Amino acid sequence: MDVLHERCVGLDISKKDAKACVRTPSTKRRGSFTTETTTWGSTTNAVLALRDHLLAARVTLVVIEATSDYWKPFYYVALPEDLNVILVNARQVKNLPRRKTDVSDAAWLAQLGAHGLVRPSFVPPEPIRELRDLTRVRTTATRERGRVVQRLEKLLEDTGIKLSAVASDIMGVSGRAMLEALIRGEADPQVLELTEALTGRFREHHAFLARLHLDHYDQLTTMIDQLTGRIAEAMTPFHGALDLLDTIPGINRAVAEVITAETGGDMNRFATAKHLASWAGVCPGHHESAGRTRNTKVRPGNPYLKGALGIAAFGAVRTKDTYLQARYKRLTARRGPLRALVAVEHSIITALWHMLTDNVPYQELGGVLGWRIAA
Repeated sequence: MDVLHERCVGLDISKKDAKACVRTPSTKRRGSFTTETTTWGSTTNAVLALRDHLLAARVTLVVIEATSDYWKPFYYVALPEDLNVILVNARQVKNLPRRKTDVSDAAWLAQLGAHGLVRPSFVPPEPIRELRDLTRVRTTATRERGRVVQRLEKLLEDTGIKLSAVASDIMGVSGRAMLEALIRGEADPQVLELTEALTGRFREHHAFLARLHLDHYDQLTTMIDQLTGRIAEAMTPFHGALDLLDTIPGINRAVAEVITAETGGDMNRFATAKHLASWAGVCPGHHESAGRTRNTKVRPGNPYLKGALGIAAFGAVRTKDTYLQARYKRLTARRGPLRALVAVEHSIITALWHMLTDNVPYQELGGVLGWRIAA
């Protein structure tokens, strides 16, 4: 097998340290290579010392396995300034079974990098990384706020109060007013207007827990509002892309911001729409053996981008007289709703690749024509 990088290093990184395996040509035997494995700390000074060590070894490629967030000090602090560093997906560089040690993993990474058998992962520039941090924290806070509402509803079920059965949103204006009245000690159902739903055993214990949940909900709401304002400022260079994405059925401003943050708003790094769909994890996998295709479930992809596409697909299939709704209905009949929804996600990401590449708005085909095309 051809050697593309004669001087290569593999870094197996953990929380406290990193194993660096330097693979260089042997001085004793032509065509062979020697390896030297050393251990380095994960502090900034240790990373700087590692950089000097690798520069002295004259390595031409550094391969880092993406392990949690532990790789970031090595990738961001010192290495990319002077060395050719690539980050690789841990799923694609697994070592041989029953040979799993930190030292052997570092040597395996160096060997794969020397022969060009690894593909670098997408590491966006710093402005996009900061934008990703903001949108991902907002997504996490929004999900946590939804869980707080579920906990509050579970608490009300324990008291026998069926507020969610009569209020579409228990955190809406009327639902929140009734919750505040219950916490204050108001127990007369007539005063609370809903005799059937609000007759229960709401005690001081439940009032205490409900108050905690409401305060937590308000804190998360304030946090989300602050993040939304900061994201709006960071999205200033991407207003054109956001306006284009807003024309796709099912995509609102928040979803468009997540898509822009995860992809960087630049489609040049994705050769085709299929490459983008594969990276996002919304296209079928390949598992063929003996001429038979066995498992075609979607492969792992960017979880935040996939989640945003899922929200967009849910909204798109509920938008009347659209191509995406017609495609969903056509596929649901023979493939089931889940696979049909993934197909809609694939259609959305294919459309947005062409839109951002050619700088054109979304062109709606309509429900009738869309049904014919889907058929």
